[in-house]
Amino acid sequence: MEKRVFITGIGIITGIGNNADETLSSVFDSHSGIGEIVHVSTIHKGIIPVSEVKCCNTELFHLLGIPEKKGISRTFLLGLMAAKEALETSGITDISAWKTGLVSATTVGGMDKSELYYQDFLKNDFHNEYIDTHDCADSTEKIADYLGISDFLTTISTACSSSANSIMFGARLIKNGKLDRVIAGGTECLSKFHISGFHSLQILDTQPCKPFDENRQGLTLGEGAAYLILESEEVVKAEGKEALCELTGFGNACEAFHQTASSPEGTGAVLAMQKALASANLNPSDIDYINAHGTGTENNDLSEGIAIETVFGSRIPPVSSTKAFTGHTTSAAGAVEAVLSVLAIKNQLIYPNLNFKTAMKELHFLPVKNLVTNAKINHVLSNSFGFGGNDTSLIFSRY
Repeated sequence: MEKRVFITGIGIITGIGNNADETLSSVFDSHSGIGEIVHVSTIHKGIIPVSEVKCCNTELFHLLGIPEKKGISRTFLLGLMAAKEALETSGITDISAWKTGLVSATTVGGMDKSELYYQDFLKNDFHNEYIDTHDCADSTEKIADYLGISDFLTTISTACSSSANSIMFGARLIKNGKLDRVIAGGTECLSKFHISGFHSLQILDTQPCKPFDENRQGLTLGEGAAYLILESEEVVKAEGKEALCELTGFGNACEAFHQTASSPEGTGAVLAMQKALASANLNPSDIDYINAHGTGTENNDLSEGIAIETVFGSRIPPVSSTKAFTGHTTSAAGAVEAVLSVLAIKNQLIYPNLNFKTAMKELHFLPVKNLVTNAKINHVLSNSFGFGGNDTSLIFSRY
C-alpha cells in the first residue's frame, strides 16, 4: 500500500499577516495586503502597488530572535519566519528524531541585496557578503542550518509553481521511503529586479489585481513565505499527532507553449488537475473548493478558467483566487495558497475573490464574491501555474 502523507504543521508570512492567525484575521476582515511600495527603492514607488510584508528587515531579525548581521537576505528572513512557525504548530522539538528534509523554493533568491552591490562587486577587488546570498540555494542552506536539518535539502525554481512543486517533491520523498518528514514550501522577497522584470512584461496592474474579472488589467506582485510540515503515517501514529489534513493528490505538467503565457485552451492546467485527481483517486465532483492560480492577467485567468470548465464540466465547485489578498508571491505562491487551503479545511471556509465586479464573457462560472463560513470542505484543489507552462495542482483532504 502506498504511503500516506499528512500535514501536521503550517507557517506563513505575507502582506496580510506574520503568521497563520493574523492571516485568518485579515481574511475575515476582507483586509488586503496590497498598497504602495515601502521597502523597495524603485522608480515604480507610488505608481505600481504591491503586497509587502509590513516588517522591515531589522524588525524581522528581532521577531526571529537572531542577531542582525551582513550577508543575510530578506528571502532567508521571510523563509525562516514561516518555517519556524510550521515547526512550532507541528509540535516538533527534536528535528533529528526522524529522517527530515527541507525542500524550499525561490526564484529571485537574494536579489534584494546583490542588486544593490553588483556594480561595486564588478568594479572593486574585494569580497562582498551579499553576493554570496544571490544564489537561490543560499536561503535554503541557511534555513536548514538554523533549524538543524542535515538529512536532505534541495532548492526548486520553476517560477510561479516552485513551492507547489516543493510540496509535491516532498510528498514523493515520503511516499518512496526516502524521508519520514519534510519541511516543504518556498520564500520570495520583492526587489527592484523583481518589480522591473514583471513591469517589462507589461502585466502589472496599476490598481490592486482583480482575478477573473472581465476588466482585469494584470497581476499585483507580493512577497512572503510559507512552509508545510509533511509527515508519514508512521510518524503521525508514533507521536500520536492529530494532523491538520492529508495531501492526497498532486500532478505536474509542462506544456511549454510559451516562455511566459499559458496556452489558450489551458492544456497544461487540464493535465495537472487531471493528474492530481487521478493520484488522489477522486472524481471532479469530489472537489469542494478550487483555490485558483488566478493572477488577474488577461492570459492566465482565461486559460485557467477554460481549463477548469474542461475538467469539471457543468459541475464547477466554488472557485476563488486569494492573490487579491496577498498579491502574487511568485515562487512562494504555491505554498502560500497551500497553507490557505489547509486553513480552509481546518476552518471549513471558502475565501472571497476580492475586487471582482464583472463576469468574464468567455466563462460560464463566477468566482466566490464573499467569505463563506460553515462550508462543507473535504477536498481542496490548489492550482499553481508557472512560466514556461510548468503547471502543478495539489489536493488537500480532510480525513
